[in-house]
Amino acid sequence: VQLQASGGGLVQAGGSLRLSCAFSGRTFSNYGVGWFRQAPGKERDFVAAISWNGFAISYADSVKGRFTISRDSAKNTVYLEMNSLNAEDTAVYYCAAVRGFSGSYANKYDYWGQGTQVTVSS
Repeated sequence: VQLQASGGGLVQAGGSLRLSCAFSGRTFSNYGVGWFRQAPGKERDFVAAISWNGFAISYADSVKGRFTISRDSAKNTVYLEMNSLNAEDTAVYYCAAVRGFSGSYANKYDYWGQGTQVTVSS
């Protein structure tokens, strides 16, 4: 499995970004995808996850109501729509894949992308 995260950038506080995670190498419909983020000097944190069929979705409390995860089977891509961004959202964002669904359990994910930088200026 190969994962390619993209869509990061510099945005002002209150703005929006949409991250994409392009999946290849295996059957996309068998895999759940999670987004995680890591700020400088901090541990990697869970952000959001979606199951293989899109029926199960989970979010970190810190992003509920602001971020939306979705998947497009025709494009083998998972998206993370991020709204009302603030400085605390600044981090490198990673997508990861696992068969089925593993929610916030990072150690259950088998494949990781390279990350995309999100910087929110205040």
